[in-house]
Amino acid sequence: MTRVKRGTISMKHRRNVLKDAKGYRFGRSTKEKEAKVAIRKAGVNAFAHRRDKKNDFRRLWNIKIGASLAEFELSYSKFIGMLKKKNIGLNRKMLAELAENNPEVYAQVVSQAKA
Repeated sequence: MTRVKRGTISMKHRRNVLKDAKGYRFGRSTKEKEAKVAIRKAGVNAFAHRRDKKNDFRRLWNIKIGASLAEFELSYSKFIGMLKKKNIGLNRKMLAELAENNPEVYAQVVSQAKA
């Protein structure tokens, strides 16, 4: 059987792994084994945090809505309850956007929910 030399393929694989780990600190950027572990862990965290980002933004929207309702003497939970009873189908992202950028339109939405 003929001899197969695999140096070029293994070096290509090593180069690609270390390229992905560029900028990591300590041995993670220079040692192939540590770099593989760091890259895998980074991928897991990136996947999880893409989902966490959705929760973070929803929390931010709730805070913006609650803060803007102080001038109308309403709490966040009562306002959301009123919206649901009146079947006003604005989501929290849009409500927060209106509260921040279009206060007069937001005031109309609040008055409609109160009525």
